[in-house]
Amino acid sequence: MVRRRSVKDDTSSEEEEEEEVSSSDEEDEDSDFSPWEATTRKGKKITKAAPEQSIARSHTAATLTSSASKKKSPSQPRSLGKKEGKRGGGHGTVPRKAAAARTGTTSPGTLAGRKRRKLEREEDDEEEGKEEDEAKEVYDEDEEEDDDDEPEGKSRGGSTRRMTGKNQRKTKGLNVTGVGNSKVDKVLEEVRQLMLRSRRDDAPNPTLADLGITTVREVSDMAPEGVLFEIEKTILAAAGMILRGEGFSYQVPTRSATNQLYIAELDRIVLSDKVATRAFLNPREVRKTAITTRIMQLVHEVLSKGIHITKRDMFYTDVKLFRDQKDSDVVLDDVACMLGCTRSCLNVVASEKGLVVGRVQFEEDGDFIDCTRMGVGGKAIPPYVDKIACIQSDAKFILLVEKEAAYMRLAEDRFYNKYPCIVITAKGQPDVATRLFLKKLKTELHIPVLGLVDSDPYGLKILSVYMTGSKNMSYDSASLTTSDIKWLGVRPSDLDKYGIPPQCRLDMTDHDMRTGRQLLQEDFIQKNPEWVKELQLMLKMKKKAEIQALSAFGFQYITEDYLPRKLEKGDWI
Repeated sequence: MVRRRSVKDDTSSEEEEEEEVSSSDEEDEDSDFSPWEATTRKGKKITKAAPEQSIARSHTAATLTSSASKKKSPSQPRSLGKKEGKRGGGHGTVPRKAAAARTGTTSPGTLAGRKRRKLEREEDDEEEGKEEDEAKEVYDEDEEEDDDDEPEGKSRGGSTRRMTGKNQRKTKGLNVTGVGNSKVDKVLEEVRQLMLRSRRDDAPNPTLADLGITTVREVSDMAPEGVLFEIEKTILAAAGMILRGEGFSYQVPTRSATNQLYIAELDRIVLSDKVATRAFLNPREVRKTAITTRIMQLVHEVLSKGIHITKRDMFYTDVKLFRDQKDSDVVLDDVACMLGCTRSCLNVVASEKGLVVGRVQFEEDGDFIDCTRMGVGGKAIPPYVDKIACIQSDAKFILLVEKEAAYMRLAEDRFYNKYPCIVITAKGQPDVATRLFLKKLKTELHIPVLGLVDSDPYGLKILSVYMTGSKNMSYDSASLTTSDIKWLGVRPSDLDKYGIPPQCRLDMTDHDMRTGRQLLQEDFIQKNPEWVKELQLMLKMKKKAEIQALSAFGFQYITEDYLPRKLEKGDWI
């Protein structure tokens, strides 16, 4: 005789199973499985972690379904769970033979019953396979989203930027657009050869000591403590003169044009060691001596506080004494030269003027800067160049542009994306910050610099300031000059070569002619015969043209035709 299990026993047993499953689910929800859970397109919450957890939960759901159907019809034999017949057990399930023994029944032996059970098992297996595939798909999608949400410049393992997923075509964090294009590679082949030659020939520049030159004055970078010491030493010496009844004075290096010296081995202008006495008792020097003392006082205050100010800030501290900012600016350079430090070491800087855009990244005082994502206008070159670090770039060259108008055309057309480069402008006459920044890029990246200036004497003069330095700041030429800049254009020979229309050519004035003749006499011009040839052609034609003259062929002619042709032919001198 077979004993039947009571409905009450089954119900209580099933309630216990439901409580156990509910408790298990609550524990799973409380545990930290957030990185491993996902939701299928059917709205079911599934796990993406260990497969055995997914199977166990499927078994549990099947058992609850079976129990619910039995509650509706207690007289029917207990139906098997979804996985009972196949798995033979599991979390919350009962094997087929054990279930039959408990209920005193056997599974229907008819053919229809066997077919029905077979179809159910196949449907169950198919549904489980879909759920596992969906779980894997959601898991893969979440993994990709996790990679995409990762902060730029950092990976899970440290501070190195990840180069996987959609970033796998990036070089040093820069999106390499155009690289790999056969046409672009052909255009840049001459640039690549120039870069290889410059890197091969890139040797440390000789110093004044190496050349045995001792009759020049040159400044160097100095820590704030060193500058403070020099200021205090100078003021104490002046105080001693006053106590002796002599009247104080300063020994200031002469920065006139006659005290400048061009050294061909260094390819830059330096300052000779001639000095002049600036005495307070001299009526012609009394005001300038007072300004010198006031400037040193302000610099001492700024350095003691560890801050930076602009030259305009300094001027407005004592307008009645300075009268004109030019007077305070000139004396500021005198003080730097007198103390033997660079002007940037005084923590007095000029306002931002230069701009940079293109394929370069760096850290500015700890902030990450990507110059490909600074908008159309690019990034202002900071006056505190000493705070720039960790420079990265995949650029093939630096394009140095004289005019802001040409710079804006290059930036708006994203020229640097098609032809990987860094575009820089100082909006005319170069300032100290732009010259320091260009020097820093050239020194760290070891890539060539190509100059794009107007075809007139002033364009060539601006280019020479970047290369050999200015006479006004010759005492700091070692840190401000960038050697071996190539003159890409616009050159006098380009006017006929590229067919610049006559209406876009301007007549040179008498002042232009005088400036051109003076440049021909300069040693740094005479050193380059090709520059001499171009300048002579300019003076012979008596014609000049600006970069914007190329717009006669179309506003984008410079980026789509002129520069690519120049780069492909290696047409620079």
